[in-house]
Amino acid sequence: MLRLADLSASYGAAPVLQGVGLHVDKGESVALLGPNGAGKSTLLAAITGTVPRRSGGIALDGIDLLEKQSHDIVSQGVALVPEGRLVFAPFSVEDNLRLGAIRLKGSVKERYEFVYDLFPKLAERSRQPAGTLSGGEQQMLAIGRALMSAPRLLLLDEPFLGLSPLIVVQIRQSLEKLRASGLTMLIVEQKLDIALAFAQRAYVLIKGRVVLEAPTARLAERTDLSDLYFSLATSSSA
Repeated sequence: MLRLADLSASYGAAPVLQGVGLHVDKGESVALLGPNGAGKSTLLAAITGTVPRRSGGIALDGIDLLEKQSHDIVSQGVALVPEGRLVFAPFSVEDNLRLGAIRLKGSVKERYEFVYDLFPKLAERSRQPAGTLSGGEQQMLAIGRALMSAPRLLLLDEPFLGLSPLIVVQIRQSLEKLRASGLTMLIVEQKLDIALAFAQRAYVLIKGRVVLEAPTARLAERTDLSDLYFSLATSSSA
């Protein structure tokens, strides 16, 4: 479904991504791993068209996204759950969700029902300002807002960052339901145990380059996984 070829991106003169290639098949869940500063969030931003300088290839089902604006990319079926949630604090839960469906035509009733079924707490707090929600509930809202656009490809940037273990379990269960439904997902995640258990394949990004691709089952078997980033970072600098 998603294919990146020789993708480079930067916010200024210095490149952040350099010659990245990866693919995500339809219905697949893929993890993007790497240390802080590796370029993982920039890669998601490049896919969604919010990086000013991009080159290479970005294709969704064969449609070139490189020259498209971010709103056109959303219309093609790509939705991003950003790091840090970025909900609109003064707006109600319902209004935040409505913003996610702004480009859908016709009634969005079914999308509300879908999101509220996935996250019942959002239904309970539908009239409540988003800024008064707990951190975990705000993360549910951020995911729900992305789902309101009925995406074919869901990009998630650190969806478990800063959450309590109980909320991590709840959100992970919801994402597993989405995976079982056949939704294609690319997830950036620092928690290796969650990423490797959730995804089918993983890419490791070091200093803006893909240095490893492997099935998550194979990576999970490695006893030296905690040292892997350091060794790969050292070799990529050589």
